[in-house]
Amino acid sequence: MRKRSRYRPKPVMTNPVAYVIESVTPAAKHDSYLLDLKIKNHGSMHALTHGLATRGDMDVLIAMCNMVEALWSLGFGKDFEDVVVQGQASLLAVGKRGLSTGRFILRGPEMAALNLLMELHDAQMEVVTVGDIERGVELVHKRVRAGQIERIAA
Repeated sequence: MRKRSRYRPKPVMTNPVAYVIESVTPAAKHDSYLLDLKIKNHGSMHALTHGLATRGDMDVLIAMCNMVEALWSLGFGKDFEDVVVQGQASLLAVGKRGLSTGRFILRGPEMAALNLLMELHDAQMEVVTVGDIERGVELVHKRVRAGQIERIAA
């Protein structure tokens, strides 16, 4: 059996100019993508507020919360630190409670905090560019690898 080489070729960008142009394009210009994202997020929030949320709905809301926090740390919505902190705490509480009871049920203050977090996410998506979203996703992946994001289940 041959020893496997450590060499891994790096990806080659086929059209770097188009990539740069796309990365400075506002995300709001991609109407269909932004609309799909809003429908998915708001649908999951609707299911959670009506007590019908599944683990998939919670995964969507957790991804939305992580993205809000990443964009916030990149400087989008710096004035809304309390909204981000309270939204994260509410989502964490709902998730932990849901794992122990089997149902994801909101309490009143948690619903208010998550609604504000959803509004902040929608506002962020209106002003960011595609490049900002890529940096936010990379920041979330980096924090997950470093163990800096609190997990609901072990």
